[in-house]
Amino acid sequence: MRTLAPRSVPLRADCVADSAGGLTFDVPAAGEAAGAHMVLRRREGHEEVSLPLTPAGDGRLRAALPSSVALSEGRWDAYARVDAGEPRRLQLGATDLHSLAARTPSGSRGHVAVRIPYANRQGRLIVRSWLRAPHAEVGELLVRQGVLTVSGRMYGTGLGPHAHAEIHGRHASVPVRRAEVLADHAGFRFKVVYAALEPGVWDLWLRPAGETGPAVRVARLLDDVADKKPVFTYPRARVDAPYGPVEAGPYYTRDNDLSVSVTACASPQ
Repeated sequence: MRTLAPRSVPLRADCVADSAGGLTFDVPAAGEAAGAHMVLRRREGHEEVSLPLTPAGDGRLRAALPSSVALSEGRWDAYARVDAGEPRRLQLGATDLHSLAARTPSGSRGHVAVRIPYANRQGRLIVRSWLRAPHAEVGELLVRQGVLTVSGRMYGTGLGPHAHAEIHGRHASVPVRRAEVLADHAGFRFKVVYAALEPGVWDLWLRPAGETGPAVRVARLLDDVADKKPVFTYPRARVDAPYGPVEAGPYYTRDNDLSVSVTACASPQ
C-alpha cells in the first residue's frame, strides 16, 4: 500500500495558481495512498473542506481547489490525511502565484473570491481566503499636500449617482466623514483630507448605491501578497489640523483592508 512521505520528513505541498483564482497542490507520496485527502480547516469556526489527493505522476499526489469551491473568509490550516489516519500538517513548498497578480475577475457572480497560500513563521501552509460581495479593490494611492487620493475598481455591483465614500473612526465616538466619489464605469476615486480627521485609526468604506445600499470595505485583495501590511508601506504626511499638528498615512490591516492612521505630533518643549 502506498503512503505519504515518511513522518520523519516534513511534508511539503507545492502550489500553483491559475488565472481564475484556483489553486492546485502537489504532495510527495511513497506509493498509491488510496483514500488520501488534503484537508483545510478554518481557524475561525469549525468548518472543514476535504480535497481528494489523486496521482499526478513522478511520485506525487495532487489536490485541486478550484475557484468555484466555496471557502469562507478567514485563515485555513492545511493537512494531508490518508483514510482514517491522523492528519499531518503540511509545509509550504515551491509556489507559482503570478497568475493571481494578473487576475481581473468579472464580478458577474456578485462577489469576488480570493485565496492566497502562504507560510507562517514555522513554514506551515495556510490558505488565506476572502469572499467579498460586492468588493471595492484599491488600485493607486496618491498623497499630495496632506490629501490621500484613493483610486480603484468596483466588483459585483455598479456605482450609482449617490455613491460616496465613508471614513469611520475605529475606536472613538466621532462623526463619520463623507467624501465625494468620482465614478467612471466601474472605476472610482475619492479623497481623504488628513486635517479633517482626529487622531486615531480611520477605516475606509464605499457606499456604491448611497445610503440605501451596501457598505463595502475598501481593500486590496487581487494580487499574490497574503499580508500586505509589512510589504506595502507609504510615507506619512504632517499637516496642521484645527486641534493641532498631526502625522497621517494610509496602511493595510492584517485583513488587507485600507485604513488611515492619524497621530498627534508631540508639542515642542
